[in-house]
Amino acid sequence: MQKRQLGPNGPHVSAIGLGAMSFGGLFGPTDEGESFACLDAMLEVGIDFIDTANIYGMGVSETVLGKWLASRKPQVVIATKASFVADPVRRVDNSEAHLRAELEASLRRMGRDHVELFYIHRREAARPLEEVIGTLSRLIEEGKIGGYGLSEVAPYTLRAAHAIHPCRAVQNEYSLWTRQPELGLIQDCARLGVAFVPFSPLARGMLGDTALPQPTDGFRAANPRFTEPNFSANTQKINGFRAFCAARGWSVPATALAWVLSRGPHLIPIPGTRHAAHLRQWAQAVQITLSPEDLAEIERILPVGFAEGARYGDPQLLAIERYC
Repeated sequence: MQKRQLGPNGPHVSAIGLGAMSFGGLFGPTDEGESFACLDAMLEVGIDFIDTANIYGMGVSETVLGKWLASRKPQVVIATKASFVADPVRRVDNSEAHLRAELEASLRRMGRDHVELFYIHRREAARPLEEVIGTLSRLIEEGKIGGYGLSEVAPYTLRAAHAIHPCRAVQNEYSLWTRQPELGLIQDCARLGVAFVPFSPLARGMLGDTALPQPTDGFRAANPRFTEPNFSANTQKINGFRAFCAARGWSVPATALAWVLSRGPHLIPIPGTRHAAHLRQWAQAVQITLSPEDLAEIERILPVGFAEGARYGDPQLLAIERYC
């Protein structure tokens, strides 16, 4: 597995990481044995970077990881996040008291005394950025975290935060059907030496070898891109990409990840799965080299802005910074 650096003075990690959201049951019932098999397969293919969060299953994902870490004792790099408060209504809290308490709880669940990367899951707009970065800087000084990250932020927040204390990584949605980070965020990460970590690089399951059935429940069922008429239109367009991949003997998810990797050496995508077979399939992305002709054809089939429907519905936009 190729390696890429996780931000300024950060560790070198596998070019592809593993998103652990589904270990918490957010995309259907989760099974500990299945999750362990997926994590074992992750090590087999050379992936050593795991991304989780305190709210994935309200601690379930981190608990599963903790049990697996204790039984396998692997050399892996872990990122986790905090900021969301679910009760009584969902809100964002970047206070020092909240971030410290949630980090300590995450460390207990995972059986660790530190994590290599700790994100604020969303920025709390009303709280001064200097205060938030000050908290994260102290956690670094205390050895609780190796570096801090920002999630779903705009370029101006990255620039301001990095000027206070160097940021290790920015995590935003990025894939063939979500290209907003190309409007300055990917470029600023490169200029500052910050890793850009695309989540949902496989378009929330749309970029698979077979067409995804229209979701009827959960997050995707309320997402504009998965409701009609958008869902059918998006499926039809992606079918053209499937034909492109099949003609070259490449799997669709591996090709989609190869495209993300081609966007810059500082990109470290974190596709999510709890299925070992899926992981082994998309991990083949590092074996695909897209030629200029391939990239031009992909752009013709799935041009920037091809997706119909917003990437989030209005109720899903809590604390997401917009910059276009």
